[in-house]
Amino acid sequence: MTAQENKKFSQVKPETQLTMIKKMRIFLFLLCVCTSYSVDQYRQLAEKLMKETPLIDGHNDLPWQLLQRYNNQLSKVDLNKLEGTHTNIPKLKAGLIGGQFWSAYTPCDSQYKDSVRQTLEQIDVILRMCEKYPNIFQFVGSSTELTNAFRQGKVASLIGVEGGHSIDSNMATLRLFYQLGVRYMTLTHSCNTPWADNWLVDTGNDISESNGLSEYGKKIILEMNRLGMIIDLAHVSVKTMRDVLQLSKAPVIFSHSSAYALCKHKRNVPDEILKIVKEKGGIVMVNFYNEYVTCSSAANLSDVADHFDHIKKIAGYETLGFGGDYDGVTGLPTGLEDVSHYPDLVAELLRRKWNKSEVKAALGGNFIRVFEQVEKFKSNSSGDDEPIPYEQIKNQCRTGYGYGKQANNGNPPVLLPAVVILVYLAHYLLV
Repeated sequence: MTAQENKKFSQVKPETQLTMIKKMRIFLFLLCVCTSYSVDQYRQLAEKLMKETPLIDGHNDLPWQLLQRYNNQLSKVDLNKLEGTHTNIPKLKAGLIGGQFWSAYTPCDSQYKDSVRQTLEQIDVILRMCEKYPNIFQFVGSSTELTNAFRQGKVASLIGVEGGHSIDSNMATLRLFYQLGVRYMTLTHSCNTPWADNWLVDTGNDISESNGLSEYGKKIILEMNRLGMIIDLAHVSVKTMRDVLQLSKAPVIFSHSSAYALCKHKRNVPDEILKIVKEKGGIVMVNFYNEYVTCSSAANLSDVADHFDHIKKIAGYETLGFGGDYDGVTGLPTGLEDVSHYPDLVAELLRRKWNKSEVKAALGGNFIRVFEQVEKFKSNSSGDDEPIPYEQIKNQCRTGYGYGKQANNGNPPVLLPAVVILVYLAHYLLV
């Protein structure tokens, strides 16, 4: 109360004051009850919608945690009791996760070395994880299988390869990954491949090598279209985004990126790209990493919801999805500390007046639509078998078999001077 209100209140008879205080307490109690009911109502509706439409998350790095902590030895870990990670089975259940892309990731320093082997091991651990917990996970490779797994109460489990360096600039590896169940590939991680530029090019911390996509990079895109593999533009430069969006016949995704307008981090998606993504029927699956949400070390659930609101405003609710990046980041928003908190974020969208259709589209409807459209572009025609030009991948860790005279470490055979002299002398003596 103000001083004037206090003065007036003091002039009221004591018994009247007591009555006024009681009424105020009743009013405050009812206000709290109504507010609490309203919050619970949004949460209840969120859970109802999530049981009708699968929440499909675009990116989770639990397989990387299994490598780092247990060297992929699933016999040494129980995912029902796993601690210290953002993801385990109880948390997945609490979060009502309907579908999950598990990331098969290997760092950039494996490029030109053992990136293919490392990626195969990550694919293997995902497949074995699904085998070990068949009542929880169901490995799927199509939109139909995804929907069926959700109806059976399983977490539909898909594989996404994070970083084009994992295929070692090789079409055959790309095709074999698809046969093993990989359904999207992020074109770059935080390093260029010989055929595509990564996001660090836009910061000035990396040098453009392909000006977006190289000619071979364009062939990779068309081959992914032919296979029915989803193209993921998280981690690429803006020029690469533009090149792919212009070339790809099928819609694309950003598996774990946020809105650049709200946080000017180069890993996020600018408004002009959001508009093109909308035109092409693609989606942006919002990332929860604090540095991509607020460009700082701190963020909260409301800040993440702001990114959903912004993308909806610029490109429509049809362009949205969830891409938490759990177990791949070091800082998460208050209220979204692990995968169990997804219903809270969905409830926040409902509180912000998102209608049921919009929420269900963002949960999984939009992704399933994209998946189905990508599958429609799948073709049984022969794939591209032209190798990348040798000079673009030549290095000491790669052999050159198949490239004419190139062999061993890729260098053409060079005769040492002593050998040349011996051959000359032998020829002279024989003559």
